[in-house]
Amino acid sequence: MKDYTAKIIIATHKKYQMPSDSMYIPLHVGAEGKKDDTGNPLDLGYVKDNSGDNISALNSSFCELTGLYWAWKNLNEDYIGLVHYRRHFSLKNKADFEDVLTYKELMPYLGKIKVFVPNKRRYYIESLYSHYKHTHYSNQLDETRNIIVEKYPAYVKRYDKVIKHTYGYMFNMMIMEKNLMDEYCSWLFDILFELGKRIDMTELSAFQGRFYGRISEIIFNVWLDQKITSGIIKKNEVKEIPCVHMEKINWWKKGTAFLKAKFLNQKYEGSF
Repeated sequence: MKDYTAKIIIATHKKYQMPSDSMYIPLHVGAEGKKDDTGNPLDLGYVKDNSGDNISALNSSFCELTGLYWAWKNLNEDYIGLVHYRRHFSLKNKADFEDVLTYKELMPYLGKIKVFVPNKRRYYIESLYSHYKHTHYSNQLDETRNIIVEKYPAYVKRYDKVIKHTYGYMFNMMIMEKNLMDEYCSWLFDILFELGKRIDMTELSAFQGRFYGRISEIIFNVWLDQKITSGIIKKNEVKEIPCVHMEKINWWKKGTAFLKAKFLNQKYEGSF
């Protein structure tokens, strides 16, 4: 039986508690150009995403995707994954660092499961498209569709179906076989780099300018659905693992912002 290797990067922009399992690589995303109080390059003690082949300088708009790009280009394990400093996979569904997914827990599934994803996020009264339209700017999704029509027409039907869903695999969290990660990232970044040529960011706030990461959350579902529909990935080769939040979510603030976005057209201007 093959011993599969796996590495999961933890995207972080600050010093934070990290899992002790050697499967994880804490990665300082957006390291390019960051300085400490003395004017020297900021050193969190983690691997930096401006090493090797990277797009670290794009972090202000690409967010954790600069970490995904780094992992894609610089890691060569059988399985590669991405989580966040405050969001982790946990088979026990417990928000405690002692209960974060370990390699020992993951190992029995390697070679059988091709893609691991967080449990679906459900919006109930909103589709993925309408939620994005209310909280961000729908022209970004519309232009993404135009690019898919031009570059990847086989995915258009999946796109049109996915954006009507009231649920999806979000947060850009996943663990997948290296060959699938190669294919996904080639597809994803080709679309996003083209999108960057077509969207005017001059009128967007810093928060709204981080739309690449939000677009990718949605179109990951398009890519995965297409692979399942085409038979490249079987449904039983995809496994959901609970996503746990290591910090409390301000549900009152989040809910109020959502209602203002839906009914008063007030766009999101911060995380919760």
